[in-house]
Amino acid sequence: MALTGRTALLAALGALVVGLALPGWSGLLVVGGALALGVVLDLALAASVRGLRLERSGDTSVRLGREATVHLVVQNRGPRALRGILRDAWPPSAAPDPVRHTLAVPSGERRRLTATLRPTRRGDRRASRVTIRSVGPLGLAGRQGSHDVGWTVRALPPFTSRKHLPSRLARLRELDGRTAMLVRGQGTEFDSLREYVRGDDVRSIDWRASARASDVMVRTWRPERDRHLLLVLDTGRTSAGRVGDAPRLDTAMDAALLLGALASRAGDRVDLLAYDRAVRASVTGAREPLPALVNAMAPLEPELVETDVRGMVSAVLARASRRSLVVLFTGLDAAAVEEGLLPGLPSLLKRHRVLVASVADPRVAEMAAARGDTVAVYEAAAAERARTERRAVARLLDRRGVTVVDAPPERLAPAVADTYLALKAAGLL
Repeated sequence: MALTGRTALLAALGALVVGLALPGWSGLLVVGGALALGVVLDLALAASVRGLRLERSGDTSVRLGREATVHLVVQNRGPRALRGILRDAWPPSAAPDPVRHTLAVPSGERRRLTATLRPTRRGDRRASRVTIRSVGPLGLAGRQGSHDVGWTVRALPPFTSRKHLPSRLARLRELDGRTAMLVRGQGTEFDSLREYVRGDDVRSIDWRASARASDVMVRTWRPERDRHLLLVLDTGRTSAGRVGDAPRLDTAMDAALLLGALASRAGDRVDLLAYDRAVRASVTGAREPLPALVNAMAPLEPELVETDVRGMVSAVLARASRRSLVVLFTGLDAAAVEEGLLPGLPSLLKRHRVLVASVADPRVAEMAAARGDTVAVYEAAAAERARTERRAVARLLDRRGVTVVDAPPERLAPAVADTYLALKAAGLL
């Protein structure tokens, strides 16, 4: 049972009547009895909420920052008309609009209610219970009940770095057989023969073809297709740190999506592994890599634990049996790299090429340049020390044969894509 505001208002007016016109127990019984009779009558005539049938339909996924539409159909299978209010509960991060709906459903009919969701966070947003209050004809009281009507809307990563894709695809087309190379690399394959011109590398001369032709012929090469990329997201505690308005993990995911889209267009196979102390997400052998990557990344959240680098390396080696480009999105903290990553590098570098991508905090650069007062000077010294340690870690990895990309959030995705294209052009994949 549920009482409405009208009941409270009538009770207040009744108190005035008793106090002014009918003082005593008799007046109290008359006013209270009339109000109670109206409440009982409303309860008896209100439509039942238990016999209602509710169904959902609509969008099941939406890119973060955009709107999703979810419909709720209410079917009244009872003998009485339903009049009341429905509350459709969603998590606050789903930002539903509206939350409450006014209901008027005659017997045997159905009504469709529409809610618009605009999620503010990645991940799955699950609908909670639907609560319906069926009010009687007098509007004093009604029946109230809840129904579990499950529905999930997945908020996908926004992929803001998509704007960099056209320019990188144009550069890829230049590499993909349209601009042949004269130097053979590990990641190249034979493209064609052409006549020698002054300035060509003599090592590219094909003497057998030249003997059969009337001129000196040289071989040209192009970047090999069907290479393997394994994108590894470190979801440990360092990925929870916020740089600007977003966690490091979100920036890494955006860069991974741009690289995955570019590599799949290049004809390379793209897989994903998200790891801290266990596998949090995995994509292997997807025919459409980009949708698979987006769906796998959507529910990921940073775990406040130290990443088990040995376990991560074992997981990488188990998934990459042939030579691959392993792109590890992680931090460049000196302690974490020296104690965790460096011991596992030899086994990785023995079979794969490794690229480490890290998110740099632009605030550190701002602090290093500040000289306004004593506090700013101390902050600048601390920031400069942090930058020096970071550069030292990058040089240490570079000496071990690891390619390092360290860039602020807005530059990380295009920098990783450019590094991939440079490796591909040099035949180093």
